[in-house]
Amino acid sequence: MDEQVLTATRRSLHGIAEMVLAGPQYREHGTIRLRVTPGGFGQVAGPLRVEGTELVWDGDDAGRVPLRGTCRELGAAAGVEPGPPEGLYTDTSGVGPNEQLVVDPAAAELMADWFATGDHALRNFVPGCEPVLWPEHFDLGIQLDEIDYGVSAGDAANTRPYAYVAPWTPCHGPFWNAPFGAIRRQDEVPAGHLATSAIMAFFVEGRKMA
Repeated sequence: MDEQVLTATRRSLHGIAEMVLAGPQYREHGTIRLRVTPGGFGQVAGPLRVEGTELVWDGDDAGRVPLRGTCRELGAAAGVEPGPPEGLYTDTSGVGPNEQLVVDPAAAELMADWFATGDHALRNFVPGCEPVLWPEHFDLGIQLDEIDYGVSAGDAANTRPYAYVAPWTPCHGPFWNAPFGAIRRQDEVPAGHLATSAIMAFFVEGRKMA
């Protein structure tokens, strides 16, 4: 997949997660936590979710709109005031309320599949855990014994999605291939049903190496 398309879609989805889902949820319910949902991601304390290339909500006024236009327009359609959570973090998506969104269907599906695979891997790795999709960095993760485990949709340094192990205390050696710990890129993981077990094996190895 073209990396410019992937990067543009990730930026827009990150902005939607932060501006349309997490910000309004924080102002109403006091939490920025999001979660993986079928075909995408959604609020933990509200009805809004991204499903494929649509913003969807349930309830008496249930509806769905395409992920196009701006976050301000999406918010108006869903009946929320878009905007990031205020005063919680500084490393934002960079998406403004009036920025035109670019969501490619294939790129959105790739990221949704990656988050779903990561969610399964984390739940198998630590039974009973509740992985959180954080809007700050647009990554899904858990903490265990002062180590962060998770999957990311990508970032400025790594344009493709990846899994990560990030010990709070720096580690050294060939396994640790990133400034914050270790990563395993999506293109280094088997496709299909083998992906979950491969990511889980990476987490197990990271825990052992740490």
